[in-house]
Amino acid sequence: MGKVYLIGAGPGDEELITLKAIRKLKQCTAVMYDRLAGIGILKYLNSNCKVYYCGKEPGCHYKTQDEINNMLVELAKQGHIVGRIKGGDPYIFGRGGEEALRLIDEGIDFEVIPGITSPISVLNYGGIPVTHRKIAQGFHVFTGKSAEKLNINWNAAANVGGTLIFLMGFENLGVISKKLMENGMNEATPCAVVMRGTTAKQKKVVGTLKDIEEKALKAELHSPSIIVVGQVVQFNDKLNWYEKKPLFGENVCITRTKEQSKEIREKLIDLGAQVTEINSIEIKYNEEAMGDYIDKLNSYDYIVFTSVNGVNSFFKYLNNNNYDVRKIKAVFAAIGPATEKAIKHRGIIPKIIAEKFVAESLFEKMKNFIKSGDKIFLPRAKNARPYLAEVLRENGCTVDECHVYETVLGTLPSEKCFDDVDTVVFTSPSTVNNMIELVGVDSIKQKRVISIGPITGNALEKQGIKYEVCDEYTTEGVIRKLIDKN
Repeated sequence: MGKVYLIGAGPGDEELITLKAIRKLKQCTAVMYDRLAGIGILKYLNSNCKVYYCGKEPGCHYKTQDEINNMLVELAKQGHIVGRIKGGDPYIFGRGGEEALRLIDEGIDFEVIPGITSPISVLNYGGIPVTHRKIAQGFHVFTGKSAEKLNINWNAAANVGGTLIFLMGFENLGVISKKLMENGMNEATPCAVVMRGTTAKQKKVVGTLKDIEEKALKAELHSPSIIVVGQVVQFNDKLNWYEKKPLFGENVCITRTKEQSKEIREKLIDLGAQVTEINSIEIKYNEEAMGDYIDKLNSYDYIVFTSVNGVNSFFKYLNNNNYDVRKIKAVFAAIGPATEKAIKHRGIIPKIIAEKFVAESLFEKMKNFIKSGDKIFLPRAKNARPYLAEVLRENGCTVDECHVYETVLGTLPSEKCFDDVDTVVFTSPSTVNNMIELVGVDSIKQKRVISIGPITGNALEKQGIKYEVCDEYTTEGVIRKLIDKN
């Protein structure tokens, strides 16, 4: 018998998830997630974890609640560690209690991992504090999904004071405002609707009970939205920290490997962007290929790295084989600052560093050092561009290429993950080719496209994709290009 974790994933911002949730997701062998849980959290799963989408979109339920309950039971009885990922918190209008009761009936062990709930976090991102001294000393949360049928004491709600918050109630916005006014609440009471809060598609409309429905419909808001009524709404502009970030409203797709994506993902999130991570490339390491060269390492004049992956594979082999790096007398060369940083992390300072992330730039640096007869070791990808090895040989050098890894096609985290993307960032020709295979060239043409450099740009041009190229071929160059447009 397996076990089930009912996990609250927060309101949509992929970083609003708890440390415990991340730790348990890494242990899961099967996961069921809904549409309000951002797909970014799927990055924490192991590659062999089975993933099931059971979202409930208005008018289109992929799974009924009974089907979800049955599936939880079935997966647990198969011996899986099941993660039931729910937007917000499992027990706040999330039907987590129903799922837990079914598991108890079946004798299945479970735990609940609380999540950051949307009534508080979404309004926070909209500049609206749910409580404020002398203005709102409490708050009340209601489900607005079936406002006309719910057994809400509207007289009490209208006169209780504090902040009123309605979840899942956009379709009944008019009913909610009407009921509150009919029961004595002033029609001029501040009211706001925040749609898709904490994401790049967050949109907010502010008004009063009297005109909020008209304003929200005019602004083309829709579900999922949160309705808030009360004097705290007046702070929505002054405390509006999130919507003032330079990349707010931008959904940026990064296409690198999982290992390479972390740095740029975190920088983009800090600037207000929502990041859709599609690891179009997966790295298949083959460090054992170095077995044919390990006895020659102390004879090379230069060891040249053209990627972080090459650095990782090279030093992993040395470590696994107890090789003392002090035997190596070669000068180290690196392409770009990221590769330089990876080499320095091993306690070695590269002498030759290309400023731009292209082989041509690296050779321009190396030609000031190399001479005919030099021995060069080049640990790199199996499907790398031949340019560097060829031009070094043309200059009289002996070049040993060692294919310590290869890039293979990645996978989509979900079928619809590319739909909301505004801008796609490509960092190599292989990311271009792989993304075309994953999402199609026509889908990419509908987005703003940024190329890290001209080599990647050539791959885009061959496919008829319009693109912008960065002034600096680095992560910082990409970020500057994104900010310039905004």
